This record gives sequence, C-alpha cells and structure tokens, in this order.
Amino acid sequence: MRAAFTSSARSVFRTLFQSGPATRPQLGSALGLSRPTLSSSIAELSAAGYVEKIGEVQGALGRKAAMYRLGPGAGHVIAIDAGSTHIRTRVATLDRRLLHHRVYRLSSNQRHLGAEISQAVAEEVEATLALTEPSWGKLRALGVALPSRVVADNAARAATGQENLFSHFAPPDGVPLLLENNVNCAALAEQSHGVAQGLSDFTYIQIGVKIGMGLVLGGRLIRGRSGAAGEIGHLPFPWGPGLRPQNAGLEDYVGAEALMQRTRAAWPPDAGAAPADTAALFALAGEGHTAALAQVKRHAEDIGAIVSACVGVIDPGIVVLGGGIGDNAIMLPYVRETVDRLSYPTEIYASSLGADATVLGIEKIAADHACELLVGI
Repeated sequence: MRAAFTSSARSVFRTLFQSGPATRPQLGSALGLSRPTLSSSIAELSAAGYVEKIGEVQGALGRKAAMYRLGPGAGHVIAIDAGSTHIRTRVATLDRRLLHHRVYRLSSNQRHLGAEISQAVAEEVEATLALTEPSWGKLRALGVALPSRVVADNAARAATGQENLFSHFAPPDGVPLLLENNVNCAALAEQSHGVAQGLSDFTYIQIGVKIGMGLVLGGRLIRGRSGAAGEIGHLPFPWGPGLRPQNAGLEDYVGAEALMQRTRAAWPPDAGAAPADTAALFALAGEGHTAALAQVKRHAEDIGAIVSACVGVIDPGIVVLGGGIGDNAIMLPYVRETVDRLSYPTEIYASSLGADATVLGIEKIAADHACELLVGI
C-alpha cells in the first residue's frame, strides 16, 4: 500500500530512484527544496526505511555533505529473462544495485514458450526466493520477459502463447507480476542504459535463434493492438517469381539454425571441419577464416536487407542491433553497407548491453512499477 508521504518526500524518493545516491545539497538543488523542507522529507522517508544515509562527502567549501540512497525499506525486484537459450535472473534494489545474478542454460534452443522454459522459470524463482536476505527488504515486484507476444486482454492471451509460462510456474502470492515481450524489454534497456539512451525514436532489432524488433517512437514503446508490433519474425517469406510466402518464413530463414544449415551446406571440403554452432562460426570469422567470413558476410547482408525494410516502413533514424548474433562486431560494417545501398540514411549500432539487455529491461519495468506503488508517478 502506498504510504502517505508529502509531495516533497515523494520527489526526493523518485530522484534517488532515478539517479542513484545524492547529497543533501544535490537533492535540494535538483528539486528546488529549502533546507527545512528537504530535512523534513528525508526524515519522513528515513522513518519508513525508504531512504538511508550511506556516508558523507567533502563539499567545495570544506563542509561535509551527507550522502543518501534508497534504503532496505524500499525493497527489491526480481527480473527474469525467459529466453530461447538461457534463463537470466537478476535481483536488484529499486535504484538498480545488483543483489544477485545467475544464468541458466536450457537443454536446447527453444523457439517457442513451452514447458521447459516454464519449469526453468519456476526453479529460478524458487531458488532466488530461498536466497533472499533481510537486508534486501520486501520483494516489491517480479518481472518476466517472454519470447512471445504479451497482451493484457484475457480473451486474447490464448493466441499469444504467454499462458504457457504458467504450465509449471506459479508466481509468489501477493507480489505483482509484470510480463513483457523480450525484445521490447531489450529496447527499453537500450533507451535507459545503452546506446539509445535518451533517444525518443529508434528501433532495436534482435537477431539470434529468433528475430524480433522493439520499436520506440515519440519516447513510447509501441506494442500495437494485439502486442504484435515489431514481430518481424512473422513476416511472410520468401518473395519472388514462383515462390509461395510462408507464415513466419523470415524467422525460419534468418534464425541461427538456418544460418548453420546454410553454413554446413556451403562449407568447402578443404576448409577444415565445419563449425558446430554460431559461436564457433564467428570465432573462425574473427580469426580471418575465409569460408567463415563468407558465411558471416552473407548473413550480415541478409540482416541488412531486413533492417532496410524496417527503415522503409518506420524511418527511426537509429537502429540498434542485438541478440546472440545481431550485436556481433564482425557483421556491423556489412549491415551498414547494405542499408546504405537499399534504404534511407540510418545510424546503425551494435548493442552495448549484450546478453543482459532483456533482463535489464524487465528489471526497469518491475522497478518502475514498484516505485509507482510506493510513492506514485
């Protein structure tokens, strides 16, 4: 339940939530609060355990200034990336201090949300709850990023596959559960922590076992009427004379499994053993292996064609590439060359967050929800 704090106390909490530790002078200057009002606000929050003093720093005039951050009473959140290859778990305070982190490798690549992912999420949540320490405070929210569309409408959930999460997983009682599409989460993380920080218009395109796009326009994440905005993996493919496009054919063509099938089929007999997976392929390409580089270049050009199509529809100005394959530095020049040739001028960057992009995004969603519950927007 939301505590009855004064408006100034809520402002102090939100500032520490958004920006991290700050001194009294920094808080007073940022919020335009008088010393008595700031002291009263900090006392309110401290009494509830929502804010704590963590030390003092030397001021410019020789005086020491008290430094504050969110306290244990503010609690923590659990964030889970229920991915196609791994389950990534982060536990953090509301101001993003890491308390626990773990990565679990699934037994096989999962193109769809099913029983194995559900079971793994259940086990990770159970293990994380068992590790909880009193100093973490109360669990305020649990966020799970899913490899599926996510909608709030009960009637539409069956078509998204999101309900498959609950085949083995039951969320803890009394804890808000936040669900979001995994690529949307990665886009939000890039906007708050990564190369798209502060941007109001950009797209995040994930290339890995699956493909997808997170779209931010006018500062807002665009989900679409049925949660399908950015589901580029469902685009019909192939196109051409005598070809019949297939539903989700583009993902079948450009996903990691198809890349390796093409690589093995085209691998020269005199080039040594064909790589077993994409990690081995990119490792060889990084060493300058001719056959590996040829396959990576071809795949990068395919990705560039996809990016060009997205740019032609959306014109985001900036595209961030992520995922297990998409953020590989070897591909970036070839993707840029292809987009320059096929589409409008567009800045293209590799994700700076790597494999943690999605879990950081769902962590932000959970923390934002917890902040709203505690002190309002």
